Amino acid sequence: MDNRVEVREFLTSRRAKVSPGRAGLPTAGQRRVPGLRRSEVAALAGMSVEYYAKLERGSLAGVSPGVLDAIARALHLDDAERDHLLRLAHQANAVPRPRRRPRPSVVRPSLQRMLDAITTAPAIVGNNRMELVAANLLGRAMYSDHYTDPGRPPNFALFIFLDARAHRFYPDWGLAADICVANLRTSAGKDPHDKGIHDLVGELSTRSDEFRRRWGAHNVRTHGTGVKRFHHDAVGDLDLAYDSMDLRAEPDLALTVYTAEPGSPTEDALRLLAAWAGLPASR
Repeated sequence: MDNRVEVREFLTSRRAKVSPGRAGLPTAGQRRVPGLRRSEVAALAGMSVEYYAKLERGSLAGVSPGVLDAIARALHLDDAERDHLLRLAHQANAVPRPRRRPRPSVVRPSLQRMLDAITTAPAIVGNNRMELVAANLLGRAMYSDHYTDPGRPPNFALFIFLDARAHRFYPDWGLAADICVANLRTSAGKDPHDKGIHDLVGELSTRSDEFRRRWGAHNVRTHGTGVKRFHHDAVGDLDLAYDSMDLRAEPDLALTVYTAEPGSPTEDALRLLAAWAGLPASR
């Protein structure tokens, strides 16, 4: 991915999202474009319009952390967006290198044993290419619809945007699609030389208008914790809290564990899912 293009489109998209009122500026008068003008961002960041225009055109090489912080404040960037901007600046200063070939989609036997030791909650391991590379039995049962090709690991992005069953499995499909693309955009920012990410983005951009529109929005996010809704054909609706954590020994991998509120219908549904998966009854 071209760093200058990424910088330009990211800053332009963030500027368009900040209204004058949110920035504490007068709202009178008609505006040709949404959000702030370049001159307003420059004034809020304490720099000349010419200098900010140069940065927004993609020239972040040599920019100081203080200038980046000023831009982040002017554009009201959240933590994930600020980190993304810092990564783009770091890449602007880095020596160009060829795209990195994807690492094999396998996990260490000890990591699989750890997953298998979790018997009362779905647990999965995913990589930065949106692949589901490992799961315990309950996690595999929950995502059973995703296992469509024995020759390659399930891919959340391909399923969400190219498989008609996704709209049933994800009742809040639009939200799931937004989160998926924001996570993938964040991964691309962390490792712009990953050939697997390039290939995935290219395939989805070619085959899905919904993906292409969301990718162009340049939204990023931190995937840590929250609640997700699913609908499983065998057990019905699932409202699951999730907690994700990066694996220190495997920088590209993250572990996610899903849990149900005690005494909730989802807890009962997970017991049914465990029976459906052939797991022994838990006490």
